[in-house]
Amino acid sequence: MKNNKSLSKMKTKKIFISCGEMSGDLHASYIVEEMRKKNKNTEFFGVVGDKSIKVGVKAINHIKNNDIMGFVEALKKYRYFTKKAGEYLEFIRKNGIETVIFVDFGGFNLKFFELLKKKIQEKELQDLKMIYYIPPKVWAWGKKRIEKLKKFDDVIVIFPFEKEYYDNGLKKDESKGLKVEYFGNPFVDKYEFSDELGEKILLLPGSRRQEIEKFLPVIIELIKNERVKNEKFLMKLASKEHLKYIESFEKEHKINVSKIPNLEITFDEIKKIRKDCKFAIATSGTVTFEISLMGLPVIVVYKTSRINAFIARNIVKIKYITLTNLNANKEIFKELLQEDFSVEKLLEEIEIMEKNKEKIVLELKNERKKLGNSGVLEKIVNYLLKDK
Repeated sequence: MKNNKSLSKMKTKKIFISCGEMSGDLHASYIVEEMRKKNKNTEFFGVVGDKSIKVGVKAINHIKNNDIMGFVEALKKYRYFTKKAGEYLEFIRKNGIETVIFVDFGGFNLKFFELLKKKIQEKELQDLKMIYYIPPKVWAWGKKRIEKLKKFDDVIVIFPFEKEYYDNGLKKDESKGLKVEYFGNPFVDKYEFSDELGEKILLLPGSRRQEIEKFLPVIIELIKNERVKNEKFLMKLASKEHLKYIESFEKEHKINVSKIPNLEITFDEIKKIRKDCKFAIATSGTVTFEISLMGLPVIVVYKTSRINAFIARNIVKIKYITLTNLNANKEIFKELLQEDFSVEKLLEEIEIMEKNKEKIVLELKNERKKLGNSGVLEKIVNYLLKDK
């Protein structure tokens, strides 16, 4: 009884979470869920999506309002993000937030962090513990962002190649003051591996409007091609709201997608439909890594505007864009980018995939072993909750 009274008198810990997109929201929801198991006396607020809201985060803004893809689109929303950063800062000030957890979304989160840091230094804001969970991809964008990351209290990465980059790929004087932790990949706790393959081709168009709009024309043309008329395609949409993009496509191309005989649309979780599928065609993103952990081979596709592609090719310093390939340091999943994302190329890769899919499943099984055993989320949360 005495213990219960002491617990009830404990001060409520208030945490603000800053996400920007669906993958970050998913990661944040896992952390929040695990933290609430360990410490019931914690309140969560922030910029999140449906998954984090479901596990108890009070949304100050919904990530659907941050729907951008590429450099040009980000510039167009500059005023919006500047305004929102000020609103979040004011919320943190008024509500006694003690900890801010930044999740991915480096373009905004690093600027938001600088704003908070400045206000703390000017004594306009109380000191905050600031943690970057899944920091910006410095191994892709270059080392300049490392200087900013040094100012965080904690930086936690979720891939071994990231940890290796920080530990070994930098000069000692550059990495001084930057402590990067790695406990394994949290998705290992959430996705079971299977080497059984079904009969359908899973289609994953992405979670952003621009991704879906680039995906649909090529994929619908593919599905209608004579060479795959006997294949069954299953398109999984991330949200029922995304049906409006299909409706826009139908109006523009004068086609009824629901009447295509070998295509089915679903909103079921991938975990539920994975057993029905033999491989996937997916827009590059976190989802390709999720399904790799479930043992499903993928043909990765991606198309953006010409100007975004030009900027990326001149700035990004990586050989692959797919997390599975990056972690393996080789091409396990074929990547069809920009002009290579075409019906002809897809038809070629589908034939190759049919011959090699079982071999790819074995590779995925070996890659999964590199990402740690179960219990990763518990390790991360124990670290976050400990007093330092």
